Amino acid sequence: MNTSIVRYILGQVLKVESILLFLPCIVSLCYGENDIFAYLIVIGITGFIGVIGTIKKPESNVFYLKEGCIATALSWIVMSIFGALPFVITKDIPSFTDALFETISGFTTTGSSILTDIEALSYTNLFWRSFTHWVGGMGVLVFILAIIPLSGGSSINLMRAESPGPSVGKIVPKLKETARILYMIYFGMTIAEMLLLLIGGMPVFDSITLSLGTAGTGGFGIRGDSIASYSAYCQWIITIFMILFGVNFNAYYFILLKDFRGLFNMEEVKYYFLIIFSSIAMILIDVSHFYKNIFTALRHTAFTVGSIITTTGYATADFNQWGDSSKFIIVAIMFVGACAGSTGGGIKVSRIVLLCKGIRKELNSYIHPKSVKKIKFDGKPVEHEVFRATNVYFMTFMILFTISVFLISFEGYGGTTSFTAVAATMNNIGPGLAHVGPTENFSFFSDFSKYVFMFDMLAGRLELFPLLIMFHPAIWKDLMASKVKSKKVSR
Repeated sequence: MNTSIVRYILGQVLKVESILLFLPCIVSLCYGENDIFAYLIVIGITGFIGVIGTIKKPESNVFYLKEGCIATALSWIVMSIFGALPFVITKDIPSFTDALFETISGFTTTGSSILTDIEALSYTNLFWRSFTHWVGGMGVLVFILAIIPLSGGSSINLMRAESPGPSVGKIVPKLKETARILYMIYFGMTIAEMLLLLIGGMPVFDSITLSLGTAGTGGFGIRGDSIASYSAYCQWIITIFMILFGVNFNAYYFILLKDFRGLFNMEEVKYYFLIIFSSIAMILIDVSHFYKNIFTALRHTAFTVGSIITTTGYATADFNQWGDSSKFIIVAIMFVGACAGSTGGGIKVSRIVLLCKGIRKELNSYIHPKSVKKIKFDGKPVEHEVFRATNVYFMTFMILFTISVFLISFEGYGGTTSFTAVAATMNNIGPGLAHVGPTENFSFFSDFSKYVFMFDMLAGRLELFPLLIMFHPAIWKDLMASKVKSKKVSR
């Protein structure tokens, strides 16, 4: 195993994090808060360790998917640990377990919170909390690929380990340019939402933090009622942008190139909007009697569906009070999630479509045993490797989900709470139902359950396998072999 490249990537991640931590310092200065000292301490620690990790160049710049997965998983863990320190030092979240939960929830764009009084946090910590969503939305390693040259063709292994979806490719020949284009689109859409919210009369700080949360499809609000107290205009703007950030970013690249043929061939995007509109229609019929007029009902329904399917987690209404059929649809789209190649979580629309097509193909094989038909997606035949990986991902997801629900069930808060709490964290959504509904939080769970949720959040954001591979015995054997080899060379 090429441990030197893993060490080098971790060092680069910490250096980038130390730079990003300067932004909350600016917020602290603007609002005259003392939190700047806590952030400067963490900047010093992360910067120093980052420099130590990168001062020696890797022995070899070539690394494979194995190293890419390990580097990715460790990067997110290390980044979360150091990102939690400001909350602890400022004593806004004195418990390290709670601070780590909040930070992992931020970076993984989950939005589940242990805070009982969000508005008690300083502006500095509120900004950092929302900014972690923006950083984690597109991925810190994608950002690193955009600004730091690593190792040519090997860099795709980092992108595959961090980017969501059944398959990952380059939208232009050079991976570095792909990463830059993605971040330019991401940044441009974030700014556009900020400006539209400002036009709607939203305060500057609110528009910035909520746009960061929307862009990363994270869901950390800065008010106790999430988005409920903002105007109908602002709620509609956030609804639209939540849905837009759940679209595969390749679609926006096609729009920039005016390649509308490529855009219309994106089958996943068509199904994504079909699921959204049909879910809104079905829930609207069920909840229309809850509101004074159909337009108010439509606004809350569209916001909730957009928030849940994109795994953002903002709320304008307590859908915990809606009818059972509406709650069933909400739980169903929790698992579906957004498009691959977006900032959203969940299983992904593309995987659901592939699984459904696989079922149809299997049924056809019973009727016509000798027929040979390939599954097509976006008009192209799907490689067997992609279809196999989709099936394995789904089975692994369900196994981990079942184990997590079983472990959480010992808390004794009821099946609905346990089931939807795991669904909310593993799909990176935020709120669930019952005790973890949109007006509740995760503070009442034990530390053990919180660590289960943290694992689920990381596993969900990293598409399971980059995190699971760290527990494989072969990895530890390779690691020990690498240490023995390095000792012999040093002698």
